[in-house]
Amino acid sequence: MQRLQAWAGELGFSQIAIADIDLSTAEAGLQAWLAAGFHGSMAYMAAHGLKRARPAELVPGTLRVISARMDYLPRSTAPDWIDREWAAQGDPQRAVVSVYARGRDYHKVLRQRLQQLADRLAAEVGPLGHRVFTDSAPLLEVELATRSGLGWRGKHTLALSREAGSMAFLGEIFIDLPLPLSAPVSGHCGSCSACLDICPTQAIVAPYRLDARRCISYLTIEQAGPIPVEFRRAMGNRIVGCDDCQLACPWNKYAGRSVLPDFDERGPLGHATLLQLWAWDAAEFLRRTEGSAIRRIGHVRWQRNLAVALGNAWRATGDPALAQALTARRAAADPLVQEHIDWALAEGPAVGGANPGHVEQT
Repeated sequence: MQRLQAWAGELGFSQIAIADIDLSTAEAGLQAWLAAGFHGSMAYMAAHGLKRARPAELVPGTLRVISARMDYLPRSTAPDWIDREWAAQGDPQRAVVSVYARGRDYHKVLRQRLQQLADRLAAEVGPLGHRVFTDSAPLLEVELATRSGLGWRGKHTLALSREAGSMAFLGEIFIDLPLPLSAPVSGHCGSCSACLDICPTQAIVAPYRLDARRCISYLTIEQAGPIPVEFRRAMGNRIVGCDDCQLACPWNKYAGRSVLPDFDERGPLGHATLLQLWAWDAAEFLRRTEGSAIRRIGHVRWQRNLAVALGNAWRATGDPALAQALTARRAAADPLVQEHIDWALAEGPAVGGANPGHVEQT
């Protein structure tokens, strides 16, 4: 295991551990989550049913899962990075992109390096049946990570580590080799409720239970149609994802920096204004997001999200340049974007300076 960990470290992984494939005790929770509809429009989560909790059905012959963690804070992240992130949210005209999405697409980075790790192991032990995954198959990644000992499940539902917080990607190698299992670790959330209290839309409906339909990350990335009106003010200036529950988590003062240049901020994604990003046409959006996880949302959702953020900024600041930019883009916009532009324009300062973080009850 020490040699495997050393190889993983050479490839940029922060930690690896070995999990068993028996996730039967997680099946009831998965069924209840799906039955409550908390997966929203992510139909693929329900389509595979309990196969998500049965690795050996997903990949026949699997005996163990190598669970891997890769920290993703950029290499140059300042010690006061959390304060800086809160400050960006406090500037209505700044565009806030979730930290994980500011660099290269993590799917590409992890998948390639997991494959290299599997190849290295096969070269050592001989022919090896395996498959690599990173957020790319119907499996319970956090469950596998916590059972392997990479951390515990935080109340925000993410894998959490005392040594490195939760600002990390997860990946897996399913193997047919009976490697010795790693020991799980105990949880250390205690009575803390910071993540539940900070969530702008109250998406964490109970400790360890997330209703994705309310989550800003889901709404800005997975939601294909209109963003529900009752959540638009709560979005504030977040245009791709949301880090609030992680920023509020005390353990993230220990969040690890990536050792790879892949996750360094690309272009303006960490410091742009809403108007700068609103000016991108479809061609520039594709050029600027090449190799980025953001590209998967497409230009229409990108504009939809920006329109909401511009409306929130228009209400908060009364800057006429925001309304002018929205109006100028409306005629040529997709109908979905037009509807969000209309909402944004109606949110002008005459509406009254409502708190952008407040969720209106309908």
